[in-house]
Amino acid sequence: MRKPRTALASCLLATVLLGMATPLATAVGGEGDKEPTKPTGPSGGASGNTLMASAGKTSIKVTNVQGGGGSGKPTKSLAPVDPNWEPPVCWYEPVATPEQLKGAVDKLKKNPNENLVPVTPSLSWGEDLMVDHYEKGKTQSTGDEGYKDFNIGKKGMFWRGVINEARRDELDYFDCEKNLFWQDAGAIPKIANAPDPEVLAAYAYDKIKVPETEVEMKPEGKSTVNLPTWVWLDKGKFEPVKVRAELPHTNLYAETTAKPVSLHLDPGTADAETFPADGECAVNEDGSIGAPYTKGSSKEDPPCGITYLRATGGEPYRLKASITWEITWEGTGGAGGDLPNGTFEGTQDVDVQEIQSINR
Repeated sequence: MRKPRTALASCLLATVLLGMATPLATAVGGEGDKEPTKPTGPSGGASGNTLMASAGKTSIKVTNVQGGGGSGKPTKSLAPVDPNWEPPVCWYEPVATPEQLKGAVDKLKKNPNENLVPVTPSLSWGEDLMVDHYEKGKTQSTGDEGYKDFNIGKKGMFWRGVINEARRDELDYFDCEKNLFWQDAGAIPKIANAPDPEVLAAYAYDKIKVPETEVEMKPEGKSTVNLPTWVWLDKGKFEPVKVRAELPHTNLYAETTAKPVSLHLDPGTADAETFPADGECAVNEDGSIGAPYTKGSSKEDPPCGITYLRATGGEPYRLKASITWEITWEGTGGAGGDLPNGTFEGTQDVDVQEIQSINR
């Protein structure tokens, strides 16, 4: 992992505090080192843009296209089946037009002791550096060429690194420490950690919410030793969920879809048998899982269910029902692919009685 790049080496703090809500920021320029004032939201010349907002905050727009959060039911996030898979820590986004950047610097000139401009997720500049580099066009000591009069009149935007809010306490966000830079309109920067449809697809994965629904069981309330308990989910309770993520001022978008493919049953005790034997109940063609119990089926094996072999002794068994969701995505330019399957696990109490027969 590379270390953060600095504008003035002697002015950047060398320590990063873990566990903070936002990355530690260092301010340089004008009055030298100073702790930047905590932003309260979009302000300054950005006029609602993210330039003067919380350093590293993304502007990706997320909408629920199908199922999930729009269902009105309680929802939960998915857990990736692959424990080694993680969404990206950081990437670059457009954050300001030339006019917005000029407005931010004008505000600096009026209140140099109160306002700072975040140029990376962890570094903010004061008036001197902002004027020299973005208004007068002076080249930085690192060799980065400056911009004359904020590039006013040119078509494009200034870009800056942003951080995945779910991973703000990880040092890898230093991989997006390139100072606020220019990109012509209609193009994506050709640099490491530039955004693409797959980055947006992975970001959307984190935003998927699936229904928190308990499985149906028969008999209800209490199962009976050596008699099968039927388990099912009606069609429509677990429909596909689709989330769209798009990056403003670019043509980049991705839609990530989670489709339920199976229900796994864990009886909560070794004294039980599952149907099927591996506990994996596939989704039927109509979207349902398993089959409801019907009168006269008491001696049949359910397509999805459990037979408990020992009664509960006062404490109920904790039945775990885990839905596996298959994750796919598609995006700009016909791009697409697969992401790791996700799971959502629910737990229900099951009492099991000794009676060998029951009136159903």
